[in-house]
Amino acid sequence: MANSYSKVYIQYVFSVKSWHNFLPYERDNNLCIFLSNIIKKRNCVPLAINHVKDHIHIFVIQHPTISMSKLMQELKAISSAYIKKEMNNSKFSWQTGYGSFSYSQSQSDRVIRYIENQQEHHKKISFKDEYLDQLAKFNIDPNPKYLFDFYDEAIQSQE
Repeated sequence: MANSYSKVYIQYVFSVKSWHNFLPYERDNNLCIFLSNIIKKRNCVPLAINHVKDHIHIFVIQHPTISMSKLMQELKAISSAYIKKEMNNSKFSWQTGYGSFSYSQSQSDRVIRYIENQQEHHKKISFKDEYLDQLAKFNIDPNPKYLFDFYDEAIQSQE
């Protein structure tokens, strides 16, 4: 009997809601490990997770038994509860929506390096510019009404 095989590489990007909810700027390994465990419990394979103050990048091998929207719904809900409790931020939440971008296996090392170097990357480019560039690379013409709220100015004032 034949079996089904799948190996789909997806990068997710999502953002905090409100500049009051900034994540620690330096990579928080506890949060990354926590997210990695959630991903593994959904039969996906975490390849890279990193964040800066206002957004997070997650690169996974997506399992065919869970949809992208279901994975994001669960990741955001569970991690929001974790951040509220463990990071003592009772009003924390993520913005509605996310970006998801597919890659080939041959691109995976480049995407992993890109995600691992987010702190350096964002010394040169804002999240807004990064995200709009990503959408353009994938030929996505976003409706400005449905883009993230970007907090780049608030980040600069706190550094």
